[in-house]
Amino acid sequence: MGLLYTKFYMDFDDAEWMQVSNNPIIFQTVKKDVSLEIEDTSHKSFRLNFKKGGKLNMFRVTGKFRLTWDDDDISNSIT
Repeated sequence: MGLLYTKFYMDFDDAEWMQVSNNPIIFQTVKKDVSLEIEDTSHKSFRLNFKKGGKLNMFRVTGKFRLTWDDDDISNSIT
């Protein structure tokens, strides 16, 4: 399972993502090879490429967001 913390709220493109749960917040890809670039709390950038149906979980933690995903939902990642 992947894990990143970010201080930035993320907007998800409706053509690529849909929100499938509010509690907890879960987004799921509706296309294949959806790329998501994330800057973590230490200012390191990550680009994750999600497969179709891949899910990203978002939890609000004091002053930041905790993002998790199943490694099987990722086609590859670039750090």
